[in-house]
Amino acid sequence: MKNSIIALISLFIITSCSKNSDANLQITGNIKGLQKGTLYLKKLGDSTYVTLDSMKIDGKSAFESNINLKSPEMLYLFLDRGTSKSGDNSLMFFAEPGKINIDTDLESFYSKAKITGSKNNELYESYKKISSRFNEQQLDLTVEKINAIKNNQTNLLAGIEEKANVVLKRKYLYAINFAVTNKDYEVSPYIALSEINDATIKYLDTIQKAMVPKVAQSKYGVMLTKYVADRKKE
Repeated sequence: MKNSIIALISLFIITSCSKNSDANLQITGNIKGLQKGTLYLKKLGDSTYVTLDSMKIDGKSAFESNINLKSPEMLYLFLDRGTSKSGDNSLMFFAEPGKINIDTDLESFYSKAKITGSKNNELYESYKKISSRFNEQQLDLTVEKINAIKNNQTNLLAGIEEKANVVLKRKYLYAINFAVTNKDYEVSPYIALSEINDATIKYLDTIQKAMVPKVAQSKYGVMLTKYVADRKKE
C-alpha cells in the first residue's frame, strides 16, 4: 500500500512538472534518409550561435524539440552527419510560439525543407521568392560588368551601372512595401534589419512607425527601434 502511494505521488510530480514546463514551442520533424547524426537547434547571439537544444538521431529519422521562445525569431537547424560530409547541413526558419513541423531529406536538407506552423516563416518564404529574382538580376549584371572589363568594353559600364541601380532600387522598394504591409508580424522588422539596414533612414523610420505594439515589443521590433534612433543621431 505504501509503495502504491509513493508511486502515485511520483507520477503526480512527474505529470505536474510536465504540465508546468515553460516550453511554448514544439518543433517536430522528419529527415528522410537520415539514420545517424545529431541535430542542433540554435539562435544567433551577439556574435555567435547559441545552442538551444540538441537531438540524437539513431535509427529513427523523426525528431522533436520543446523550447521556450520569448519572442518570434529566426532559428537555425544544424545537422552533424557524423562521418559523412556535405555542404548542405543547415536551414533557417522563422520560429514563433506554437507547433512547427519540418520535413526534409538527407540529400537536400535545406532546399527540400517544408516548414509548416509559423505564419512569420510563411511570410518570409513568400518574401524570399520575389527577392531572389532581384538577387539573380544583380548577379547577371555583375557578370556583365566583369565581362565588359575583361573585354575592354568600358563604354558599356555606365549602362550596366544604371541597370544595377534600377534593380537595387526596386529590390529596396519591394522590401519596404512588404515590411509595411506585414506590420502585424515580426518578420517586418527582421526584413528591415537584415535586408535593407543601409536604406535611407526615412524608409526605415516608416517601417518602425508602422509596427503594431506587439511587434514593436518583440526582439526585432526593439532592435529596429534602437537602430533607427542610432541612425538618426548620426
